[in-house]
Amino acid sequence: MVQGNTMPATQLSARLGVLQTEVDAALEEMAQTRVVARLWRKDHTLWKPEPREIENRLGWLTVAEEMQKQVGPLREFAESVCEAGFSHVVLLGMGGSSLGPEVLRSTFGSARGFPRLWVLDSTVPGAVREVTKSIRPARTLFILASKSGGTVEVMSLFSYFWNLVMRTRGNTGGAQFIAITDHGTSLVSLAQERAFRTTFINPSDIGGRYSALSYFGLVPAALLGLDLDRLVGRGVHMARACGPDVAPALNPGASLGAVMGKLGRSGRDKVTLIASPTVRAFGLWAEQLLAESTGKEGKGLIPIAGEPIAPPTCYGNDRLFVHLRLDGDANADGDRHLRALERAGQPVLRLTLHDRYDVAAQFFCWEFATAVASHVLGVHPFDQPNVQESKENTSRILKEMQVPGRVARVQSDGQLADLLAQAAPGRYLAILAYLRPSVQADAALSALRKAVLARSRLATTAGYGPRYLHSTGQLHKGGPETGLFLQLLEEMTPDLKIPDTSYTFGTLAESQAVGDRQALEARRRPVVLVRLGGSGLVTVRTLARMVSRPEGASSRTSRAITPRGHRSRRVR
Repeated sequence: MVQGNTMPATQLSARLGVLQTEVDAALEEMAQTRVVARLWRKDHTLWKPEPREIENRLGWLTVAEEMQKQVGPLREFAESVCEAGFSHVVLLGMGGSSLGPEVLRSTFGSARGFPRLWVLDSTVPGAVREVTKSIRPARTLFILASKSGGTVEVMSLFSYFWNLVMRTRGNTGGAQFIAITDHGTSLVSLAQERAFRTTFINPSDIGGRYSALSYFGLVPAALLGLDLDRLVGRGVHMARACGPDVAPALNPGASLGAVMGKLGRSGRDKVTLIASPTVRAFGLWAEQLLAESTGKEGKGLIPIAGEPIAPPTCYGNDRLFVHLRLDGDANADGDRHLRALERAGQPVLRLTLHDRYDVAAQFFCWEFATAVASHVLGVHPFDQPNVQESKENTSRILKEMQVPGRVARVQSDGQLADLLAQAAPGRYLAILAYLRPSVQADAALSALRKAVLARSRLATTAGYGPRYLHSTGQLHKGGPETGLFLQLLEEMTPDLKIPDTSYTFGTLAESQAVGDRQALEARRRPVVLVRLGGSGLVTVRTLARMVSRPEGASSRTSRAITPRGHRSRRVR
């Protein structure tokens, strides 16, 4: 039974009400079938009868212990960067290569004397311009982080910043660049050709979304000036707490996975993460892990991260609430909200962090839990079969362009009101925002999410494009057919040219939006595009106000607030 399990770096407790009996039965079955021991043995039959690249994707089980040997060299590397006078570090990565570092950057910030870290995982020109204006190019270290070594976003950003650095007086050329990648990739060759400062070769048996405790997470952690012994040690402690001889009911990763998987199969597939303010960014990472691992074969857990708090009456019977609570943080609002949800009969699971370094323990706990939940759901947790389609669509659209800046447009109209008219129990709205990430954009999107939740009782997700393509994009296309999709596209002006190509960042971002929309349409997923025009976030706020109006008024005014030039596919 899931109760108050105490580990060196976390506490787990659950109040599941009548659902507890089902979870207890699942944990007992897992004990009988030795699920935990088989997972540590890398037994692919936990998920599928054929290996299908399962056995060579389980290196994350032991990577924290292996990385303990690299703490000294990583610390020395970070010190050498500080001694070289770098004031900024810019990480160029997507998905698993960027979201773990983003959690650490947001949770800890930079220690005194260490450079400021920027995580750039967007091709929207406004985002690229913001980083460009905020750094001193000749005093900035750039990290190219890509498991495959050829991610289009990463290589486009590299071309841009390489060109910028080479044009800046006082630059030191390749010594301002490092790479993190797998053995034998094209990025390894590029780093050698351009004389990069160094290249970190990551274990190839770790998928990107499971790589937070590998070089992909720990190199940025070192450059932030974090205590690596402490950080990695928390991951090792959690791995041992989830070890092969620990019974599922006492095993935090197995318990969390059993709850998510069992409740997901019972219709409570909206895993709603509520986190203390300091560790709020953890939801971005967990979102990718759950969505990309479980969202396939028409199944999947739908992670809800960063959703505004609302009264219990706004939530349906499709939710599991997970409270990631950091001791000593500003927890009053979250605690009140969770108590209200419990009184309303919603299932609530609590994970307690004693300090910020426990995020490393949570990295492992959620990785283990996701593998267990995937076993319960019957899906392969280490592939992403539907991600490639959007990439291929993007490539095709770029090739079809006759002139730079011109992309294919869909030809039929639709409205947000049409989309929300399809709200029903069990559905969710995914907001796909091709905007420059900012505090103001976060607030505008949050207002829209809160309005939708209050009006339609729809769970909502919100992701910046193209980041979400490497996160929730797999779930959107391969998961349950319960999603409604709203694309928001800001004007890509002023634009930025990508060196050595015939197109711009704006063209690339729009092509990615179109490519993903076409992939959704091919699966008959309801999708609407709103071009925000010159008003930008004003239009997003207007949409939120429109949704908040009485139903009749919303229908009458929806077309009036749609920006000129809006094009979208008619909702089916």
